[in-house]
Amino acid sequence: MSDPIEARLTETRSELEQTLDAIQDRLNVRKQLSRYTAKAKASYKSRPVPWIVGATAAAIVIGGLAAWAIFGDD
Repeated sequence: MSDPIEARLTETRSELEQTLDAIQDRLNVRKQLSRYTAKAKASYKSRPVPWIVGATAAAIVIGGLAAWAIFGDD
């Protein structure tokens, strides 16, 4: 029969390894960026209208701010 302390150590090491792998996965910027990019592409493919409306609104806001900065009274 195996020692209960050894069994607990093995289990704890396994849990620690899984935790470290999860932390490393979350801190990997390239991996996270590729996940979010894939999510955004899938979202756009399923419902493009909100994306188009959002992009148009952003362009209007940016254009307005640029016009205000250029033509605004100083």
